[in-house]
Amino acid sequence: MLPELIYEKDDRYPPLLREMSSPPTKLYILGDNHALSSVGIAIVGTRKASPRGREIAKRFAKDIAKVGFVVVSGLAEGVDTAAHEGAIEAGGKTIAVLGTAIDSIYPKENKNLANRIIEDWGVVISEYGPGEETSKESFVLRNRIISGLSLAVVVIEAPETSGALATARFAGEQ
Repeated sequence: MLPELIYEKDDRYPPLLREMSSPPTKLYILGDNHALSSVGIAIVGTRKASPRGREIAKRFAKDIAKVGFVVVSGLAEGVDTAAHEGAIEAGGKTIAVLGTAIDSIYPKENKNLANRIIEDWGVVISEYGPGEETSKESFVLRNRIISGLSLAVVVIEAPETSGALATARFAGEQ
């Protein structure tokens, strides 16, 4: 499946991202781009989540999805995975924001989850096109998009130097 490309000036570009100080100039999208115009709530946290942390993330996501919000997260292991799964289990929509190229799902273990999201439950997006090189910094930049798509950010189990807290800082600035 080829990704759809949406530029910042496009009518389909997520309205909340336009309000950011440094929005991505373009987004590569796989799945239902209508999810991008819905109201999002981000759920983020550590990749090394405890069983209790994963359970809380999944429950929050289910509750958020059941009342009609889109669950936004980063498709990482741990809390992010649980959040996407909770939204799907509730029959809601979810947005997975990648810190890698759109054709490079990371972690590879979440390829099936990404496919489920693309097929039925929302959208997978990235500001990096097919084959583009990314770095560790790309994941921090990804966090500004997660917060930019969301009216609120829920942080579950995050160490002091985590990307989840970076997402919360971006949300505060936005």
